[in-house]
Amino acid sequence: MTDSKIALITGASRGLGRAMTKQLSRSGTRVIGTYRTGREEALALADELDDVVVLPLDVTDFGAYPSFVAALEETLQTRFGASGLDHLINNAGIGTFAFYPDTTPQQFDELVQVNLKAPYFLTQALLPLLNPGARVLNLTTAVTRGVVPGLSAYAATKGAVEVLTRYQAAELAERGIRVNALMGGAVSTGFGHGMMLSEQLRELAAQTIAQGRIAEVDDITAAVPAILSDAFQWATGGVIDLSGGQSI
Repeated sequence: MTDSKIALITGASRGLGRAMTKQLSRSGTRVIGTYRTGREEALALADELDDVVVLPLDVTDFGAYPSFVAALEETLQTRFGASGLDHLINNAGIGTFAFYPDTTPQQFDELVQVNLKAPYFLTQALLPLLNPGARVLNLTTAVTRGVVPGLSAYAATKGAVEVLTRYQAAELAERGIRVNALMGGAVSTGFGHGMMLSEQLRELAAQTIAQGRIAEVDDITAAVPAILSDAFQWATGGVIDLSGGQSI
């Protein structure tokens, strides 16, 4: 076995998670990706790339975390001859577009479960497998900084993730674990039921971005290998802005 790093990425079957998996694999990192509904896409990704393994995981099934951790330990040992993770990317997330007066408790609870409770408790469950000096990367969004009507509940969960990132960084520092949040912005993916595939919304979003356009996935994900590398070893508890200057 090589001494290359091993990363776990949640929600790796599509969108930013899929692109991050590709970027890390091509940089020499071995990747374990999770999927919930995108089984075929996840298996195709594992077939396409060397040293990429995929495992099923519903991040909102909190009672299943112990069995997932056991499956992860077995995968680490049998596939990579390893006992721990060097990187954890809490990428799995959902977006719901609903104006504040119309947002339901059910929509709010679902966003909290996926976007906040999952990275909180999944990271906790994986602490025994995180190697000393590991990196944790949480995903956030530029709509925590600039208001986009219709995204209040989504933005609230991601704002909480930014606070969680600081607390994780402080409380895990004694093990040398560095925790940061990656801030994306409007990006051309199917996220949020494909709302950013609408030409009208793309044009509106572009008006709020200094770069003058919404991002393609590689505009964001190409930086991830560097963020997880020793080049960023002194960064922890921060929000790394890769939004193209959205709402600055």
